[in-house]
Amino acid sequence: MSQLKETNATLDFYCDFKKISGNVDSIAIKLNQLNYLIGQDDLDGAIRRLWNENPKVFSILDILIAVRTSDKKKAILADGTVKLISNFFNDVESVIEYIHATGLDEVLQKKQVKNLVDYVFGVETGLDTNARKNRSGHLMENYVADIFNRFGIAFRQEVYSTEYHELAILGEDKKRFDFVIETPHCKYLIEVNFYSGGGSKLNEVARAYSELSPKINSVEGFEFVWITDGIGWRSARNKLEEAFYAIPNVYNLTSIYEFVKSLGETTF
Repeated sequence: MSQLKETNATLDFYCDFKKISGNVDSIAIKLNQLNYLIGQDDLDGAIRRLWNENPKVFSILDILIAVRTSDKKKAILADGTVKLISNFFNDVESVIEYIHATGLDEVLQKKQVKNLVDYVFGVETGLDTNARKNRSGHLMENYVADIFNRFGIAFRQEVYSTEYHELAILGEDKKRFDFVIETPHCKYLIEVNFYSGGGSKLNEVARAYSELSPKINSVEGFEFVWITDGIGWRSARNKLEEAFYAIPNVYNLTSIYEFVKSLGETTF
């Protein structure tokens, strides 16, 4: 427990600016056309003129309120009906209704934003924070992969249990393992994760792996390995302790080198 790390986040974890820039670039032409609306006293008239010129520019109005069309978000209208936000962009009157009802009219007329391309860059940066949870898992996988590479250990990533007919014991569920290391004597099926905060997820993971490990280890030539870290385990210490009794191979980012050493002794 004393070895658990507070975070696995590097500075490039917090924002994926390459992805953000790509998202903005893909709609930059339309955003530049929408810039025409900034500072217009007769906003409704300007919207109609722009609609007549190119109605497709309004298809990206959802991002101005930090919504993506793919999310299929909806809004309730004054008469109680519910409408997809993307459906507001099908005709000019609905576009005008959308801009006024969302408050974008004031933002545009009062020039609270100077350039919608820059504005959307900020919106995308905010939305990107939702992806941090997924990136945290990938950070741990990358960290472990770097260790394996450093010691010349061959491995595969994202391998499904269905590749091995011997694992029929796991039932019909298609289990994907983060890593598989194959040696002449054993196939190591490895799961990795990192938890900087507590929650019920930790208990669920510890319980699931405690049930999974004995099944895999009962098959000759296979072993389950769990590499986990993060101070989130302090709130689930008991569950982690229980897992130690059920899973022979549990490591963190400090003790992982013990596992690496055992591989070296086995494979070289």
